[in-house]
Amino acid sequence: MRTGVWLVGARGSVATTSIVGALALRARLAEPAGCVTELPDLRGPALPAFADLVLGGHDVVATPLAKRAEALAAAGVLPGRLVDALAGELAGVEAALRTAPTGATQAERAAAVTRDLTDFRRRHALDRVVVVNVSATEPVPAAHPAHHDLAALRDALAGPAEVLPASSLYAYAAFTAGCPYVDFTPSTGARLPALAALADEHDLPYAGHDGKTGETLVKSVLAPMFAMRHLAVRSWSGVNLLGGGDGANLADPAANAAKVASKQRVLGETLGYLPQGDTRIDHVAELGDFKTSWDLVTFAGFLGTRMRMEFTWHGCDSALAAPLVLDLARLTAAAHAAGRRGPLTELAFFFKDPLDTSTHALAEQWVLLREFVAGLHAGAR
Repeated sequence: MRTGVWLVGARGSVATTSIVGALALRARLAEPAGCVTELPDLRGPALPAFADLVLGGHDVVATPLAKRAEALAAAGVLPGRLVDALAGELAGVEAALRTAPTGATQAERAAAVTRDLTDFRRRHALDRVVVVNVSATEPVPAAHPAHHDLAALRDALAGPAEVLPASSLYAYAAFTAGCPYVDFTPSTGARLPALAALADEHDLPYAGHDGKTGETLVKSVLAPMFAMRHLAVRSWSGVNLLGGGDGANLADPAANAAKVASKQRVLGETLGYLPQGDTRIDHVAELGDFKTSWDLVTFAGFLGTRMRMEFTWHGCDSALAAPLVLDLARLTAAAHAAGRRGPLTELAFFFKDPLDTSTHALAEQWVLLREFVAGLHAGAR
């Protein structure tokens, strides 16, 4: 099943790491560590092989992909030997990347994206293309009446106003081109009624939001533990220090607020209440593509005895995110092939703020994912 993976933000750290990783796996130069679709419980005939993935994408910057990969290797994110060994393959992907379209109206820009997607699918003889948003986090957009009605949205996009944020405009273009859409960011993406209607019109699945790679991943394991042991969490505070482009983007207060809201939701929906405390995200340029978080949890046990727990998470954001991007592309492509439409709630395992579900406990999400993939494989045999 030849599957295109079209990355929005294709020259960013996460996309570049995903591209190098996919090429390395295809060439058998690396092991699939971090790719959950390669676990025995999930591996099977419904998923496109790494060798079947064809990579392309859009970005607003023009830094050559090879230069971006070399910079990530110098920063300790990618093995330099892989970047050198895959120089020819990276040049091939470079040829499939496009500058994000411009135009007088959002309708013109969406039409240009749709043309690029259609051309990509035709040129590479692809069975389907999955669009994955790994671009910078956006602020929450202002409400607009057209967000709730597809016909009104089509009319509004032809006017001079910026009706949709970029993530949602890409969802609109993807659905128009017949492509499933995955939002790995906390941006709005396809989470608008008009876009849900468009996906339904084209019988397309979609997934999101906000890939779960660090502190929130740990929360999704620990919060159910406190709930199941009937321990009252009094407070949960976290400080996140991020470098790189993601950290710089989150220095913007509006984008920061959107990210924090996504990270905090797991506690309220898992515990059944929201304890005191908050999550703070600070940009520390010196950290580069790495991130560190410190969390302090205070809780009460039998007879009100006060206790506390602390943990530190230090990881490389791109190395944690990239295998999940590949997983999501493979799973969404398989869901599309199986005739699934609408939000893929079973992919909540991958997200901080998953679509149309309040299930945040990682163990419960794993059961749903495993059952979902088993059904895909059964249908593919």
